[in-house]
Amino acid sequence: RHAPEHGYSVQLADLPLLAERTRIFTVGDFRSRDLAAGGQGAPLVPAFHEALFRDDRETRAVLNIGGIANISVLPSDAPAFGFDTGPGNMLMDAWTQAHWQLPYDKNGAKAAQGNILPQLLDRLLAHPYFAQPHPKSTGRELFALNWLETYLGGGENRYDVLRTLSRFTAQTVFDAVSHAAANARQMYICGGGIRNPVLMADLAECFGTRVSLHSTAELNLDPQWVEAVAFAWLAACWINRIPGSPHKATGASKPCILGAGYYY
Repeated sequence: RHAPEHGYSVQLADLPLLAERTRIFTVGDFRSRDLAAGGQGAPLVPAFHEALFRDDRETRAVLNIGGIANISVLPSDAPAFGFDTGPGNMLMDAWTQAHWQLPYDKNGAKAAQGNILPQLLDRLLAHPYFAQPHPKSTGRELFALNWLETYLGGGENRYDVLRTLSRFTAQTVFDAVSHAAANARQMYICGGGIRNPVLMADLAECFGTRVSLHSTAELNLDPQWVEAVAFAWLAACWINRIPGSPHKATGASKPCILGAGYYY
């Protein structure tokens, strides 16, 4: 449960047990230290994205499409920052699980059979979260299936709702990048959402020729590996006593060495 507005974020991991069972030195619990310093505890990856993907010649954006979508903005001449843009795959997955008993919409096949519902899309986009200034972060405590159902009349075609959710994710990403990184001309994408061709087509349509969309594979890191490598990098920062927190992204009062370590 991620509730930065109440000063806490809880992830279900028993780190001492993990160290004991694997007999591997274990580092985790990266969010707590940032929260203690007044931050959101998320997103944690902008500092890592900056270390690997920053370019001195241009401002870049990095988009991670997991359950929640988050962006990192990497200016050429200033510290990185970022925030959660809103739902990534979360609502699409929940809708697919509820209506087809499948874990996710593989290759966007079911969404491709639907049409965008403009009125539903407009209502979803009107949620106050999207107008909040950053730093900000969110999760399934807000963007869950029961939240979505409050916007539905009950007679909508299930394929149309799924198609609309894809455009909802893409539009909120576009709005966030347009506001926070207006001078970015390159965006590098990672996370599971990159495998959804309907979502990727929606992103391409939203951004048009304004921003070129790329896989992080073009920067020599597979898009399915980025998140795991980021947390390994944070663990390395803890071991070497290097502040790894993107405090400009989370709103913490200072850079912090994130995490806690457990010997076996």
